[in-house]
Amino acid sequence: MYIEHLKLNNYRNYGELELSFDNKVNVILGENAQGKTNVMESIYVLAMAKSHRTSNDKDLIRWDTDYAKIEGRVKKRHGSIPMELIITKKGKKAKFNHIEQKKLSQYIGNMNIVMFAPEDLHLVKGSPQVRRRFIDMEIGQVSPVYLHDIGQYQKILQQRNHYLKLLQLKKQQDLTMLEVLTEQFIEVAVKIIAKRFEFIHLLEKWATPVHKGISRNLETLEIHYKPSVDVSEEQVLSKMIEVFEDKFAKIKSKEIERGVTLFGPHRDDLLFHVNNRDVQTFGSQGQQRTTALSLKLAEIELIYSEVGEYPILLLDDVLSELDDFRQSHLLNTIQGKVQTFVTTTSVDGIDHQTLKEASAFKVRSGEIEKIQ
Repeated sequence: MYIEHLKLNNYRNYGELELSFDNKVNVILGENAQGKTNVMESIYVLAMAKSHRTSNDKDLIRWDTDYAKIEGRVKKRHGSIPMELIITKKGKKAKFNHIEQKKLSQYIGNMNIVMFAPEDLHLVKGSPQVRRRFIDMEIGQVSPVYLHDIGQYQKILQQRNHYLKLLQLKKQQDLTMLEVLTEQFIEVAVKIIAKRFEFIHLLEKWATPVHKGISRNLETLEIHYKPSVDVSEEQVLSKMIEVFEDKFAKIKSKEIERGVTLFGPHRDDLLFHVNNRDVQTFGSQGQQRTTALSLKLAEIELIYSEVGEYPILLLDDVLSELDDFRQSHLLNTIQGKVQTFVTTTSVDGIDHQTLKEASAFKVRSGEIEKIQ
């Protein structure tokens, strides 16, 4: 799949912008703070209905306007399909093929993307929250059911934390409500964990050979999902539920004392091992970067294996962060296969056929023109 056309209204520093793209590499050149990352971000937002840079949708709306609108035309196997996302201060409205989607979980996944930005190089050594977000965003693209479950989980977690806080402050004494919320919480939590185990297996299957290639067959990558409750992927859901129930029964008084939910998918993590050593703790910066790059390239193949089409790849100022060998490996992998957007201040020093054949756009003060 690839995006043929993009139109922005009142998005960030763009009043109006309309661009057409080729199904190959599209390089967006410009100095910092001119708006090149905003174009990249708008493609991401069109696909995911949220930004990778901010959790506040109001930041996406141009100063002194009431709404932002992103329109795109996506070419897929079965034809060319319009997508539209309107962002207001009250919420979002999404359309796919001119039909408004009642739930964002039904909209997300119609256009698949893989984003690789400098902050993704911190995927390995960053906080567990970064890795959980990575898992949730990627599974959500190929599984609307998972997106729905995550949404339910967040609501129940919020309600449960609120009630634990009331119990902590002695504004409530009734434990029946806590038991009901705990039961609902566990029911959704085990579904999420089971899906994450399944996803990590697939991700490892694709990432291990990629990592071997980048490390010149010197390293073997393993990815492990680390739940905060002692459950394993071999267990059926009913057994997982038992383990959770037992855990929450034992820590009930501690949770009330602290006023917060102490275990669950919101506290789980991912572990990466290279040659049986924990990369986060013992890996060099080069190994951590190779692991992050392997994950991103594995995502491309994983999405292809799940949906039958390659996703769109967004490389936001990341090429300059990679050494020549990793750069070449990345560009060789995508060559002629994946529509790719690259933002950079300059392509000088990057000697690769893929970039020589790319379409180029120049950004200056919120204005973009195609370089002929």
